[in-house]
Amino acid sequence: MSKNKPRDVQVFPIATDTRILRSRSWSRLRFEIEYALAKGTTANSYLIESEKTAIIDPPGETFTQIYLEALQQRFHFENLDYVILGHVNPNRAATLKALLEIAPQITFVCSNPGAINLRAALENPELQILVMRGEETLDLGNGHNLQFIPTPNPRYADQLCTYDPQTEILYTDKLFGAHVCGDQVFDEGWEVYNEDRRYYFDCLMAPHARQVETALDKLADFPVRMYANGHGPLVRYGLIDLTKAYREWSQQQTSADLTVALIYASAYGNTATLAQAIARGITKAGVAVESINCEFTEPEEIRAAVEKAGGFIIGSPTLGGHAPTPVQTALGIVLSTATNNKLAGAFGSFGWSGEAVDLIESKLKDAGYRFGFDTIRVKFKPDDATLQLCEEAGTDFAQALKKARKVRSPSQPATTVEQAVGRIVGSLCVLTAKEGDRSSAMLASWVSQASFNPPGLTIAVAKDRAVETLTHTGNKFVLNILKEGNHLGLMKHFLKPFGPGQDRFADIAAEETESGSPILSDALAYLECSVQNRMESGDHWLVYATVESGKLLDNDGVTAVHHRKSATHY
Repeated sequence: MSKNKPRDVQVFPIATDTRILRSRSWSRLRFEIEYALAKGTTANSYLIESEKTAIIDPPGETFTQIYLEALQQRFHFENLDYVILGHVNPNRAATLKALLEIAPQITFVCSNPGAINLRAALENPELQILVMRGEETLDLGNGHNLQFIPTPNPRYADQLCTYDPQTEILYTDKLFGAHVCGDQVFDEGWEVYNEDRRYYFDCLMAPHARQVETALDKLADFPVRMYANGHGPLVRYGLIDLTKAYREWSQQQTSADLTVALIYASAYGNTATLAQAIARGITKAGVAVESINCEFTEPEEIRAAVEKAGGFIIGSPTLGGHAPTPVQTALGIVLSTATNNKLAGAFGSFGWSGEAVDLIESKLKDAGYRFGFDTIRVKFKPDDATLQLCEEAGTDFAQALKKARKVRSPSQPATTVEQAVGRIVGSLCVLTAKEGDRSSAMLASWVSQASFNPPGLTIAVAKDRAVETLTHTGNKFVLNILKEGNHLGLMKHFLKPFGPGQDRFADIAAEETESGSPILSDALAYLECSVQNRMESGDHWLVYATVESGKLLDNDGVTAVHHRKSATHY
């Protein structure tokens, strides 16, 4: 995939009277954790032309011009009757305004929360809107009698799925997507998308697992032959497997016995982006998140989530020098509900001043709460480095919760099996990786050669490692093989705890490969590798990578090895 290809719109017939318009971005679309794999994405829109004509989910403003040009080549705008919106966000406003100018006769179709968001986004209280609460249908003729299924979650309180019984297509909006761009419209050979779909779920759906399970229950009643999703290839060949996977991944979250209540409001989407990155860091460490958008959540639900959780994190924008009223209400509920032995956190974004974050932090400190990470304050939109900091802060928070629980539980001596497994010896290495503004490293001894041709190796990367995000398919990393005799200094350095976003390479002698990954000058040898595949293995990812280049830096040195006493300790 070329990241330099211009954006375009791919149009393709997918069923009777139905076409998809895939607005394609071959490079990363936005600074959000869900796009961090940088494989591009598609913003999928759909056109149903029957006795009535409807568009489903026009794309955001980066595609407005090319999208409208693609539409104009294929039908007359005076024939457009409906624009159906799976969710409304400010990013779509430019496209919707442009559509209204060309076709003022449009009636918008959305959920009730969507109607509120739409009038605000378009700054137009007089819009023609059909509100769908779940019982209503919309007849486009010739059997296209559309049904609507509200599937709200804290991030998208207005999410609405649409079902067409004529084609048996379920338009799923944010559900079942993947951020990957290519020429393939459907998911033939769907296994190649497994990693991208799982990553998308982990970023977007895992913090709302309870609501995802509710949505799956609602959607199970419909005979479906295709998921027409909002991003990536359409789900046709892998439909049964992906549906089953969503159920399993959701249950992994909802059945977890350790949870964090992540409470936030977001004025322009920036605070929600930070919340998403923090949630990603928490869930990758094996702790569940109960994500709560306090603008759309009843006080009793907030209270119940806080009571159940081992810790809580509150995020807020600053509006007019204050926290929004829903955040202040939620903060009051937390202070009256959460015992001060629960772990706390605070974050927020702002334009000119950050009084809201300061208020939350001071109230929690005055109440005696211990913080799981330093308060995060972000001006305007977050960048990659900020998202990395948020993800690592979330992981630190989760690890602190797990550590506290472990302290309360008496430790058990290692079993004979654990002692035996611990005697497996591996070479001591440091994995280093860099992509854009993000860099990280980890000490590793679970490394093994896996293939001769091409030369390849496997390395086990714990799910909660900060560097895990940089070891997806297509990423490059350097494996620095340490030398017996001088390895203790490097081992000590990379074993120490690093703060969120902290530079792992400060005060370490290193050079960079062409891809930017650091080579440790004191290593015995290094291998520059490219990730080809990953397999989920319990609490680790088993990463298979091929070696692209390498060098022995010391002809007389001996590989450092690591001797462990137990399989449960490093």
